[in-house]
Amino acid sequence: MLTQIETRIPALCTVRRRLPEGVPVDVDATLNQQWTAQNLAEQVRGKRIAIGIGSRGVAAIPAIARRLVALVKQSGGEPFIVPAMGSHGGATPAGQIEVLAGLGVTEASVGCPLRATMETVILGETADGFPLHFDRNVAEADGFILANRVKIHTDFHGPHESGVLKMLAIGLGKENGAARIHSFGVHGLRSIMPEVAKGLLERVNLIAGVATVEDGYHRPVRLEVLRPQELVAGEQRLLDEARRLMPRLPVDDIDVLVVDLMGKDISGAGMDTNIIGRWRIAGEPEPEAPRVKALVVLDLTEASHGNATGVGLADFTTRRLLDKIDFPIFTKNVFTSGFPLRGYIPLVYETDEAAIDAALTSVFRPNPPGRAGARVVRIGSTLDLEEVQVSPNLLDEVRAEPGFINASESEPLHFMDGALF
Repeated sequence: MLTQIETRIPALCTVRRRLPEGVPVDVDATLNQQWTAQNLAEQVRGKRIAIGIGSRGVAAIPAIARRLVALVKQSGGEPFIVPAMGSHGGATPAGQIEVLAGLGVTEASVGCPLRATMETVILGETADGFPLHFDRNVAEADGFILANRVKIHTDFHGPHESGVLKMLAIGLGKENGAARIHSFGVHGLRSIMPEVAKGLLERVNLIAGVATVEDGYHRPVRLEVLRPQELVAGEQRLLDEARRLMPRLPVDDIDVLVVDLMGKDISGAGMDTNIIGRWRIAGEPEPEAPRVKALVVLDLTEASHGNATGVGLADFTTRRLLDKIDFPIFTKNVFTSGFPLRGYIPLVYETDEAAIDAALTSVFRPNPPGRAGARVVRIGSTLDLEEVQVSPNLLDEVRAEPGFINASESEPLHFMDGALF
């Protein structure tokens, strides 16, 4: 028998779509070929080489790290992995090593030591007097390589967003550098971060940046090894490709968006702000689309290690998610980011049912009968958009969108002890 709440939540149709896609790359073969073409063996032979890996859920990052380690070893170098992740992992060496392990990067999996420190050295300053903080372990190496995905940033838009340059300036700036740049908010990210990265490029021995671009299926479809002099222009070119391949929600006007999972392995902001249409940054106008009236997030990924940064992008959540938050780690990351609104705790409900029902009630409080026509979308996460659920009244719009494959008949959401399954 349906409960009273279940009857108030619309039945949904499951929709399958084709997302923007490219041809997946062979990580090992591509790195081997570009390593040879760039003559990098000569650059690492007989040297201690740091390989910087970040905290994001970059597709194929364990394979990329493992192949880079093997190439350095084969070339006569001595590799070690460093976490290039600013203040993530609770801003402690042990916490950052744990984050890497959660991504599948361990000493056993990649075949070399992992060395983490929060200590930085200052290598000078930008023309505007901004200090250039840099990871001490990397500064003391003979050279280093950085590997990261180039993508649309979740905090701002500009010529340089998320990629190798940001990892250089913020990831290897550790908490000291990251906090300093983030203290200037969006201006720090859009304008100061690229200048810090360019200042560091003039002072450090970067061997190469390994940049990937992913398609809508979260697959690496481009992998390029960029020498330092190619990095600035190369990232701008790859960012244009990332924009072209970014997926989106099936419609722009949504009464209630239900997101099953958020997490740091899904997006640096927990949920990709470009997908949900919310910045939640004081003083910054919200995106024009999509337009979501109420957002419900139900759970936090285990790979987030309790870091619920971005939970404030939602309006409603569950006790299950709240109980998974490691508040010292969470608050450290939110505070360092400089965007405290994203750390605000939404209204918390004991069950998924109650949270979704509250969102619908809130949207239709001025017009309760309008609830019968609620525009509802449910997604697994902002990385999981190939199969989504929508209320039946959205089907005509969804069918008209490029990439539509098929849709099921509507079915009620199924709950067990209040949790969706």
